[in-house]
Amino acid sequence: MTRHTTPTIPIVLLANQPADRFYEGGARVSEFRGLAASAPHTPEDWVASTTSIRGHAPVGMTRLPDGTLLADAIAADPLGWLGAEHVARWGSDAKLLVKLLDAGQRLPVHAHPDGAFAAEHLGTAHGKAEAWYLLAPGTVHVGLREDVDPARLRDLVDAQDTAALLGLLNAVDLEAGDTVWVPPGTLHAIGEAILLAEVQEPEDLSILLEWQGFELDGTADGHLDLGFDLALQAVTTTSVTGAELEALITRGVADGSTLASAADEYFRLDLVTSASTLPAGLAIVIGVEGTTTLATDDGELIITRGATVLIPAAAGEQRYDGGRVLVARPPLG
Repeated sequence: MTRHTTPTIPIVLLANQPADRFYEGGARVSEFRGLAASAPHTPEDWVASTTSIRGHAPVGMTRLPDGTLLADAIAADPLGWLGAEHVARWGSDAKLLVKLLDAGQRLPVHAHPDGAFAAEHLGTAHGKAEAWYLLAPGTVHVGLREDVDPARLRDLVDAQDTAALLGLLNAVDLEAGDTVWVPPGTLHAIGEAILLAEVQEPEDLSILLEWQGFELDGTADGHLDLGFDLALQAVTTTSVTGAELEALITRGVADGSTLASAADEYFRLDLVTSASTLPAGLAIVIGVEGTTTLATDDGELIITRGATVLIPAAAGEQRYDGGRVLVARPPLG
């Protein structure tokens, strides 16, 4: 096996926008990152990704500046990339996927399986919990407004009654800086014109309940090759209303953890807006506003709006000063 030397300094990443995705978008990601206009249907930037698009490996996976896949580099030196405590708990599993996402059109109503369902039926190491930090305001659709009979849900999918499917969900208006925690199984749809940072378990597993108006064949690709009878068993069919819905949403965090505490077992996402120190460990940083100085054991790096930075554990303690950045990290052991 080729040996790779783990960097001891943060790594500035290039955009990683897979082509020909099934929904529109990409321009807002390019503007946010200060890049030339992206091609149509490139709505996602997979940041520091060890995950590939389902069935299309290695598309979606991040390559380091020397051309090495990040996943291969971590497998070659998990201690250097992830740290001893992480490796003792999870081995070489980074436990994290981060994306920038530009909804050029409303996304379809869909859900993701939990870890138990994914392990039993798909043979994957994770399900797909996720959370969003809004970089632009808009409307999202999250959780059922009322209980729905599974047979009725299947009928709506078969009929492709998109208005009825969307009408089942809670519509929530959000501002930039708000976050949404989306537990596995929860039906959801991101509204048009939203730009967000997404943190999630490192899998590409979506159960699509609608597909009209999108560049995909939902009858073939919407059920994870399980058939809808089985795939829909991973979808939560009980309501999320009132206090339960508000518990998924965190509004206007000024500094520190941005997510509902229920997300802690899956990942962490902090907004750093003042002089702060974080311990050594794998981190993925996104510049949100202004200029931030990041100091580690071997030097300093300036982070500006739209920059994406990967920090290996070997870089040591992370010291932030100025500006506003998001820092995504794996869960604690």
